[in-house]
Amino acid sequence: MQLLSTNVCFDGEHRRYQHHSAALDCDMEFAVYLPPVAVGSNPQKVPVLYWLSGLTCTDQNFMQKAGAQKKAAQLGIAIVCPDTSPRGLDLPGEHDSYDFGSGAGFYLNATRQPWAPHYRMYDYVVKELPQLVEGHLPVTEDCSISGHSMGGHGALIAALKNPGQYRSVSAFAPIANPSECPWGQKAFSGYLGDDPKTWEEWDATLLIPGASERLPLLVDQGTADDFLESQLNPEALVEACEKVHHHINLRMHRGYDHSYFFIASFIDDHLEHHAQALGLR
Repeated sequence: MQLLSTNVCFDGEHRRYQHHSAALDCDMEFAVYLPPVAVGSNPQKVPVLYWLSGLTCTDQNFMQKAGAQKKAAQLGIAIVCPDTSPRGLDLPGEHDSYDFGSGAGFYLNATRQPWAPHYRMYDYVVKELPQLVEGHLPVTEDCSISGHSMGGHGALIAALKNPGQYRSVSAFAPIANPSECPWGQKAFSGYLGDDPKTWEEWDATLLIPGASERLPLLVDQGTADDFLESQLNPEALVEACEKVHHHINLRMHRGYDHSYFFIASFIDDHLEHHAQALGLR
């Protein structure tokens, strides 16, 4: 993999890398923040938080807007932030809308043409990227996962579908029940086809009843989020969790919207949540 840039930040390093992805069959870029203990002349391996961003984002949005580096530096945790879709493919219709195609990979494995050979963000995030990161950077196999909106959906399904892989999971304003909202229905029908049965394995609310691991879910949601009623539906996720006694902590925050101002306000809580699960607290 090729180092594109590096910036010193709270005595650690923010880096951007490019590599060729076998899962997506294209070149991809991702960002990583390494805390001070993981850089310098005698770097120590640290655990990783994978962050999955939302619609229209790249690897850069979270790193530049969330303000997570100071707390990550204090805790000794690395943050890895992938892109949100394959890039540079120019597939038919890939750039027609903000909520499908480029910037909108939805962290699933597409089965419908022409998306199936490339739009495999689930395999990329869950399998390929961790192997790459662990093989080239000073990190351990211990990891957690979090994300926002579409990325919150991605974090939840990654944890639910891979028992034992993640120590903890959290989400900001996740698309909690995508089979039942316009964003999810558009993505699922486009990438997977029109049979709703094929959507079920990519919907966190529908995965909860059969989950073999009961990682506690930390979910933050703003009450002034423009997408709360039409797209996000956290109540469905809570109801599914309550039926099978899957612990969920849904925190509703009065006046907060869907933006990175919201994420920046509570990101330290999430980092502390993951640090405790990773044995750093």
